[in-house]
Amino acid sequence: MRPHSNRFNASTWLALFTLAVGSPAIGEPANLPTGYKLLYDQKCNQAAALKDFVLTDPGAWRFSKDDSGPALELFQQSDYSPAVRSPLNIALIADKIFGDFIFEADLLSTKEPYPHQDMCLFFGVRNPTHFYYVHLAVAADPHAHNVFIVNNQPRLAIAKQTTKGITWGLSQWHHVKLERKFSDGSIKVYFDDMTKPIMTAEDRNFAAGYIGFGSFDDIGKVRNIRVWGSSVETTKTQFFARPEPAR
Repeated sequence: MRPHSNRFNASTWLALFTLAVGSPAIGEPANLPTGYKLLYDQKCNQAAALKDFVLTDPGAWRFSKDDSGPALELFQQSDYSPAVRSPLNIALIADKIFGDFIFEADLLSTKEPYPHQDMCLFFGVRNPTHFYYVHLAVAADPHAHNVFIVNNQPRLAIAKQTTKGITWGLSQWHHVKLERKFSDGSIKVYFDDMTKPIMTAEDRNFAAGYIGFGSFDDIGKVRNIRVWGSSVETTKTQFFARPEPAR
């Protein structure tokens, strides 16, 4: 019988080293850029989470909890009339302006399936008439499933590449990721598969701005919102409305 050895072979040491320093932290995006850190983390697992946001209509949102777990829910159409053709249901992380970032969240559409069934991600928001948004829809056309810019005129599609659409399904949560880098204007959108973007765009009209989520004119839920970047600027948001304190 061979004597017992306490030595590890080379492959064992390599595996341990990879686990120690070569793998991203739990829940951290792969290949996180140098200098990026977690800047915002909201699990949306309690009603107080709503206080983090400014909204086009706070009355259209609520905290909900069912068999799929807790979430913030857009349960009805917002009472909001945009100055130019653009989404109605918007919730932005209040008082935080982000430059380059990686934004992740879990989304669930509660709308019955139809071609324009959507949820949206907003970024580079300067004010209600200057911002970008990602429209995630079942079927792509000139007004759906694209990256759009709202630049004091009706929204304009700017994606260089998109898929033919996505499947929201019924009562199905989906993980989304949005990457923004202003130096080269790049915008990348991921849906469930975090290795291959479903949309890409390039634009440098708006640099830093507020970011958030919502829908053009549908309903749905959101949770597990996180933002990574190198820095965040704290500036009081001067537009949209804040939820009223609970009584």
